[in-house]
Amino acid sequence: MLSRVEERAARTVIFDVEPLVAYWDSGEDELERGVALIVLRAGQLPEAQVVCFATNSTRRPQAVPGSADVRVVYLASAGKPMRTAPYQGFPRPGVVVGDQIATDGLLARRLGYAFVQYRPPLDEMPAGPRLLRQLGRLVRPVAFSRPGRPSR
Repeated sequence: MLSRVEERAARTVIFDVEPLVAYWDSGEDELERGVALIVLRAGQLPEAQVVCFATNSTRRPQAVPGSADVRVVYLASAGKPMRTAPYQGFPRPGVVVGDQIATDGLLARRLGYAFVQYRPPLDEMPAGPRLLRQLGRLVRPVAFSRPGRPSR
């Protein structure tokens, strides 16, 4: 996915936390390892200036690793896609990387960012995210079709 982010020369990259950084209901150790790994890899993107982790859950690591190359932000209880204020000072262009069209995709749309969708295996998804994925299928044609072009 980072190669798709790099193609867009993104200066800001917003990562959904679950399941991309750490799987649902995993422990704090997995969350901290996932955040550290993403910070390390995203710090190697030539254009990246901000790496943001955003989750609608209250889950947060004890410490967010810093980076000499990029500003790192972690937003718990982010209120995606409704709350956009925390992202307003981030440099453009930006990319949101996440699994849900109804939250991550709409956040990207509201911010004017690109959206890179991660699709975890359906059998590994808890009931809540699985239901939200179905909602995303309904939202996609409305939110992501281009005028004059049929949606896929």
